[in-house]
This record gives sequence, C-alpha cells and structure tokens, in this order.
Amino acid sequence: MSDWQRRLKEESIATLEQLADRFGHDVIDVEALRPAFDNFQMRITPAALEQIHEVGDPMWNQYVPTVQELDIRDGIIDSLDEDADSPVPNITHRYPDRVLFLVSPVCASYCRFCTRRRKVGDPEKIPLNQYDSAFEYIRNHPEVRDVILSGGDPMMLSDRRIEYLLQKLREIPHVEIIRIGSRITSHLPERITPEFCEMVKKYHPVYMNTHFNHPRELTPAAVAALGRLADAGVPLGCQTVLLRGVNDDPKVMLELMQKLLKARVRPYYIYMADQVAGGEHFRTTVQKGLEIVKALRGWTSGLAVPHFVIDSPGGGGKVPLLPEYVEEITDDEVVFRNYEGKRFVYKQPRVAAAAGCGADDGRPTPDIVPIEIAKSPKRAKTVRRRKSANG
Repeated sequence: MSDWQRRLKEESIATLEQLADRFGHDVIDVEALRPAFDNFQMRITPAALEQIHEVGDPMWNQYVPTVQELDIRDGIIDSLDEDADSPVPNITHRYPDRVLFLVSPVCASYCRFCTRRRKVGDPEKIPLNQYDSAFEYIRNHPEVRDVILSGGDPMMLSDRRIEYLLQKLREIPHVEIIRIGSRITSHLPERITPEFCEMVKKYHPVYMNTHFNHPRELTPAAVAALGRLADAGVPLGCQTVLLRGVNDDPKVMLELMQKLLKARVRPYYIYMADQVAGGEHFRTTVQKGLEIVKALRGWTSGLAVPHFVIDSPGGGGKVPLLPEYVEEITDDEVVFRNYEGKRFVYKQPRVAAAAGCGADDGRPTPDIVPIEIAKSPKRAKTVRRRKSANG
C-alpha cells in the first residue's frame, strides 16, 4: 500500500459516527442524516477536513451530508442523460470527436453536489472489469480523437492501472488527446507523486482538468501538486461548479480564478450546478452566474475568464452563456457596452455593405444542405454548409 493510499484509508472520515466525533454530536444528528448517507456515501479526506473552518462554511457545505438532499423537487437522477448515450459499459459518446471513459468508481472525497452520484461509489455501476468493450468501441470509431478519463476519480487508480489505460489508448492511432478529469489535487495532493509524473510523460499529450470551487482549496500542498504536474508537461485546466453557499459571490470567484492562474491552471469552465436529484439545494439562478461573469470579464485578465455554461438537462451538451453586451446590430454599425457599462459604436465595413453582405443584393440565396457527421449512439449530429455555386 502506497503512502497516499494508507493516508486515505486511515485518516479520512467515512462514517457519520466519525463525523459526529470530529465536529460534535450536538452538531451532527447521526440518525437524521442516515437516509442521506445511505443514498450517497460520504468520505472526507484529511486535506478536505483541514479546509473546513466552521460548520456551514463553503467547505462544510461541499462534503457534509444534509437532509436537504432528500428534498427532491425538479431534480433528475441522470440529469445529463448520460446513460442514453452509453453504447457499451463505461463509455458515453455524446460529441462527435470525443468520448467519456469512466475508469474508476470511487473518489477520494465525495462532493454532495455530484452529477454522477447515481453511480459513484458503486463498483457494480462503474465496473473495472469491463474495459475491453470500451477499448474496442474506441478502436472501431475512428472519428474519436479525444478521450476523457473520468469516474469517480481516475487518480484513485494505481500508477500501474493508469499506465495500462494510457498504453492501450496510445495504441489506437486516431486517439490524439487524452484527458484526465480529477479533483485529486484538492482532495489528496500527495497522490501526485514524482513516480506518477515521470510515468505520464511517456504518453503525452495528456491533459488534466482539475476541479476547484473555492480559493481556500488552493492550499500550499495543492499548489505544489499542480506544480509537479505542470513541470511534467501536463496542461492544466479547471472546471468549477457554481454552488449556492460555496462560491456564489463575484469576489470569491475572482479570487479563485486569479489564484488558479498563479498556480499554472487555466480556468476552463464555470458550470451551472446540474439539475441532479439530491443536489438541488446547491443551485443558484442563471442571473447569478451572469453577474459573476460580468465581474470577471474586463476586471481581470482574459486568461482568468472561463466559459460559463449550462450542461443541458436531458443530454444536449454544454451551452455557453454570456452577459448582454450587444445592444443593436445594423448593416451600418454595432452598438455595445464594455465591461464598465460604457457605450461604444463599431462601424460595419463599407465594402461589405456595398457588396450587399447582410442585405438583399439580388443574388440567389445559397441553399442550406444538411450533412450528417459522426453520430453519438442515439443522437444524430448534423452541421450545415452552404451549397457551392457548382453544386
């Protein structure tokens, strides 16, 4: 057993009784919380525990079960309809050129807002003995150039198992990019060992999408782990979830994005919290997300401004959202406001106007012809192109 595995096993809190012993039985009502715990297990690593300063703070809210998880209103068990796009076990093929490959059923700490809580923590639902059909599926779909390893957390696997996955994927000629989705740098930074960093260098390009929701999570140990990955040539991105009671504050989010950049992590997405059953109490309004984006764009480096997206309920994929900057578009000009709310006018090019661009100049309108491209297992994806003059 490695040092990180030993610490995970011996020092984490994984039962309600341990939680009550740590924070007080007057604070943790074990029997009241039992149904929430039974519905989705709990584990809080030493690193996550150290980030909790008081009951009800942003770190507490992310990891400690609450009876609010049992209040299901408009939540959906499989909110992103991943199972509908799963042609073989452990694979979700939704977008044309990439697949999600679930390789681990467990996480170091369990986030209470988890989108995949219907599966995570259950080895029968993310089976480790069904990789072969996943590799075969990827081999048989040459349009797949990008594979995202997820779970659970792939970094909960041993170096030997991770290297096996990387080797098998690198044997497939059309797989160009491998990504690892992991929150391990926050939950168990010692998992990023020098040995892992040496191993991963052999399989580049390998990216890692990290997950930080609050600036407090960027501890010295977490920043050091991110540095080891960056030094090993692993490009780092961050997927942040907008969560009520955690980071639904423009100042908090601005600090987080700036600290990520300082740690050599490029902010990638801010997600609206998914409409998942059991996590509804974390959801904010979309207006709050737009307010946060307005507080970032222009007020800090563009490098620190991620895409703000909703991952569409029902499996429609990620849709970016932006505050309203454009007031009016005509053939002559575009009227818009900048990050300070000041109004500006951009003149449309006169050459384009003279050529009839954007107006009826008497020329026939090009036909729009649908072209079928790579399909997900259950959804046809199409793009549109203009028919050329010669057909």
